[in-house]
Amino acid sequence: MSVIEAIKRRMKKRDIVFPLVNGLILCLMMFITLYPVLNTVAISFNDGTDAVRGGIGIWPRVFSTEAYRSLFTDEQIYNAFFISVARTVITTVLNVVLTSMLAFSLSRKEYMLRKVITLVMVLTMYVNAGLIPNYLLISKTLKLSKTFWVYIIPTMFSCFNMIVIRTYITGLPEALVESARIDGANDFRIFWQIIFPLCMPVLATVALFVAVGSWNQWFDTQLYNGSKKYLYTLQYLLKMKLATSMQSMNAANTSVDALANATKSTPITIRCAITVVSALPILVVYPFLQRYFVTGMVLGGVKG
Repeated sequence: MSVIEAIKRRMKKRDIVFPLVNGLILCLMMFITLYPVLNTVAISFNDGTDAVRGGIGIWPRVFSTEAYRSLFTDEQIYNAFFISVARTVITTVLNVVLTSMLAFSLSRKEYMLRKVITLVMVLTMYVNAGLIPNYLLISKTLKLSKTFWVYIIPTMFSCFNMIVIRTYITGLPEALVESARIDGANDFRIFWQIIFPLCMPVLATVALFVAVGSWNQWFDTQLYNGSKKYLYTLQYLLKMKLATSMQSMNAANTSVDALANATKSTPITIRCAITVVSALPILVVYPFLQRYFVTGMVLGGVKG
């Protein structure tokens, strides 16, 4: 009995030690992950002159909202925010719907050209003509430059997302499609009423990828709509504001009085405020898609 009791005591110690150590490690990892985020928020709410000294942790040393005030005093930022939201929503919806429809078509074994079309599409992932031909195609041939549609049409389809969705669809029971066809359903009805609802995990994952990429995009604005202020996206406008603040800071260094007026919001605090403003919408959307995210990544993974 003494041996059994000793084993039980050791097991109890293990049952206590392992959760304790595991919890401490997870707390440490959580702090390491969250510290840069909290530090960025703290600097964005700190006074610009004080922030230059450095040494700010997860709480502002001298509280100030001057960085955010300098961003939101410009009325153009609200129009840019609307353009970014419209672009993100339209691009995400069109990309998910069109890509999933094509993925469903290419997942059908009775479609004779599915291997050829898939091969041609996959080649586009490895062979790219480059920036200049792409610019000439969009601006000169398609004439999408200086229009809102330059944000939408080139991003309506993604080959990688198509492969992920197609892989997920091929994992669904084929009996569902066969039963629907016996009942007289056509391919369009099978897709919308059977396949599309079952693909929600992978579609939510793809939608999150597309939305984040579209929301953070600014280079196409500089490339195609740099001369149209009413078509500026939020990311491009914030980038311009950061560049302007850095130029003002460099100019203010030549004068003590100008420096005193300019350092209410420095490039450091403005950069952190821009990071917070840019990331906040995605952080708000992510919790609603989180339950689908892991499932979609696992089940929609590309098979070897």
